[in-house]
Amino acid sequence: MVQYAIISLGGKQYVVREGEKFLVDRLETEEGKTFQPDVLFVGGEGDGEVAPSGTAVTAKVIGHERGPKIVIGKYRRRTGYKRHTGFRASLSRIEITTIGGKSRERAAARTEAAPAEAEVEAPAAAPETSVVEPETPAVEPETPKAMPRGYEEMTVAQVAEGAKTWNRPLLEAALAYEQEHAGRKGAIAALESALAAKEAT
Repeated sequence: MVQYAIISLGGKQYVVREGEKFLVDRLETEEGKTFQPDVLFVGGEGDGEVAPSGTAVTAKVIGHERGPKIVIGKYRRRTGYKRHTGFRASLSRIEITTIGGKSRERAAARTEAAPAEAEVEAPAAAPETSVVEPETPAVEPETPKAMPRGYEEMTVAQVAEGAKTWNRPLLEAALAYEQEHAGRKGAIAALESALAAKEAT
């Protein structure tokens, strides 16, 4: 279940959850309207992944407001130089309404493709005298030993933290990947330490 997402908005990234309200830099969207920001990452309980294509987060603009006034004063002693000015940021307050839905582009593409599929004529029925060959069971390919989801993008600190909760097969797969490809000493040490702790228990 998707519990949080990382979105990009106005050149900044935010960790958001459904129903959360917060301030961002002023948006062009009008009050009461909804929009879909770029989704970079989605996650649930203890794991996460780079947002698959078509994943959407829907946000609603509650209102536009101004930030607190920041007073700026400049003074140079013995010269009589004094300057006093202020600044207030233009902000928008938004609310995250849904996380993990499908983007509008993908939904529109599906609705456009549906009528085209309906127009295709159904193939003529096969004659009754045709011989039906027995179906051969599909052989499923062997899946390689799985690593933790999104492991290739993890930093050494994230690997060290996640290794405390991973089971033995995940730890062994991650260690094999590090030894063959990445070779990060900190990650290898953290994985070996976690494996040793598993063997001790």
